[in-house]
Amino acid sequence: MRYDLIIFDNDGVLVDSEPISNTLLAGYLTELGHPTTYEESVRDYMGSAMHRIHEMVEERSGKKLPEDFDDVFHARVFAGFEAELEAVPGAGEVLKGLAAAGVPYCVASSGSHERIRVGHRKTGLDVHFGDETVFSAEDVGRGKPWPDLFLHAAERMGVAPERCLVIEDSGPGVQAALAAGMDVYGFTAMTPEAKLAGAKGFFGQMDELPAILGM
Repeated sequence: MRYDLIIFDNDGVLVDSEPISNTLLAGYLTELGHPTTYEESVRDYMGSAMHRIHEMVEERSGKKLPEDFDDVFHARVFAGFEAELEAVPGAGEVLKGLAAAGVPYCVASSGSHERIRVGHRKTGLDVHFGDETVFSAEDVGRGKPWPDLFLHAAERMGVAPERCLVIEDSGPGVQAALAAGMDVYGFTAMTPEAKLAGAKGFFGQMDELPAILGM
């Protein structure tokens, strides 16, 4: 294997959370006077850190989101996760295989640490991640599409950026990985290849990843 670290995005890659969170985000923004469809939420906000959502709404409308926006949104998301969140098919098996093969991996997500942990507990993926392998946009000043989060994860894991492979399903995530000097594969279960431009390759089912890695 040519990589010393596999860095997974979380939402849409390990946990099938994007349909839930984007439905809720579109609904909440619409409630607040920023009409947004599910498709627009996926197109504009999927893969972005919360601060980027605030910035984009203000750029477009000239109005700031409420100060409690993040807290209210996360409460709705967590309730949605508890009701219906599942792991991406094959994600647990891939993580188990990496561990068995001695291949280091971690997760680097635009979501908060609490969001990551709630999702992992609900889907049973928490058994695959210790605190030392979970990284959030909360840990750095800027989230994706900036490279800070991926560079932080690589540094904490003790691996040079050029020896890392990122698994991403969003345009901002691919941009962040490329800016960090890392190879990236686009996960196309929910995102068309055209929106993941720059990725080294693409795959649509998680059980395809071991072959890509030469396992």
